[in-house]
Amino acid sequence: MHNALLRECMEEVGEEVEIGELLHIREYIGKNHVHSSFDFHVHQVEYYFVCYLVKEKNNKAPTNPDSHQVGVEWIHINDLFQFRIYPKELREYIIQHVNHQKSPVYLGDIN
Repeated sequence: MHNALLRECMEEVGEEVEIGELLHIREYIGKNHVHSSFDFHVHQVEYYFVCYLVKEKNNKAPTNPDSHQVGVEWIHINDLFQFRIYPKELREYIIQHVNHQKSPVYLGDIN
């Protein structure tokens, strides 16, 4: 899992990271959410880790971005709620982590 995360960060963000603790596990069960008409049969489990940049942003282009990816943007934590981030509820948990507040590891089927 760690090797996959390291690879994905290079491919989709263009940055080398150091992997920290597992912060959250989230499930997505498509039939329970707004896009159920086209992802009714989707059930995925996502793992969210704390990661640190190995070097300050090197501005390398991602080596293999997702086909629908339009870019990478680094935002300040204070601006987190000004951006569309999915799952939306994850923003609250990120802020809790930054503020050294405990939050559950398993988040369940949130969107």
